[in-house]
Amino acid sequence: MRIVAGSAKGRALAGPKATSKHIRPTADRVRETIFNVLGQWLEEQKVLDLYAGTGALGLESVSRGAPKAVLVDSDREALALCRTNTDALGFGARVEILSQPVERALEVLGRRGDKFELIFADPPYAARVVETVLEGIARSKVLAPGGTVVVEHDKREAAPESHEGFERVDQRRFGDTLVSLFRIP
Repeated sequence: MRIVAGSAKGRALAGPKATSKHIRPTADRVRETIFNVLGQWLEEQKVLDLYAGTGALGLESVSRGAPKAVLVDSDREALALCRTNTDALGFGARVEILSQPVERALEVLGRRGDKFELIFADPPYAARVVETVLEGIARSKVLAPGGTVVVEHDKREAAPESHEGFERVDQRRFGDTLVSLFRIP
């Protein structure tokens, strides 16, 4: 697993133990396609990475120019990987790591008044929470106007065409993985 582009292009990321049941990193080719759809560079875009795992999506964003990324996870191994990868890339000043369940983190970020132009959510596939994630983002009001939510989920979980004011604007399939992009029109 490596950073695909930007200031840290080609740098390796630490991954989960082979026995890890809770962390499923986004494959390099999936990340590359996501950023091809979003645009290669993310200057002036604050990024929120929910269910961060290794932090790959948020850290890829910082490598591509995002001034700030917040990585959220509650799994101990995932948090350690986020810290290790953030430190190894030298992104500590631009990355905040929140050790909380996603629902709680959204509440905290909403109360703080944080706004993000780009939000990634890569929940465990078995959780089946695409709609729940959209509801939490809508309720917390953390998505900036014109922002995008990217949800990675199992192909067997249908992502709605619209939900909580969000409209699905794109969807890509990679084997058993679907990546759905949402915006508020």
